[in-house]
Amino acid sequence: MVKLRLKRMGAKKAPFYRIVAADSRTRRDGREIEVVGYYDPKKNPAVVNIDEEKALKWLKDGAVPSDTVRNLFSAQGIMKKFAEKK
Repeated sequence: MVKLRLKRMGAKKAPFYRIVAADSRTRRDGREIEVVGYYDPKKNPAVVNIDEEKALKWLKDGAVPSDTVRNLFSAQGIMKKFAEKK
């Protein structure tokens, strides 16, 4: 099963995250299938950059977003677009 989740990057106490499509059995910072976007919570306001086409493709193909990724997608309006296309 493929999950859309966060992959932690950056230095100690200065994290940023890549939003990736990865096999659910791989570890958090392990091998990913494709990078969908990134999220930097340390900036004010937080920076979120998501490739909408890739995100919708993965959702359509059955990938399950984690709770945090679902919240980021909702804030960007991606979950609403996905629900409309169903």
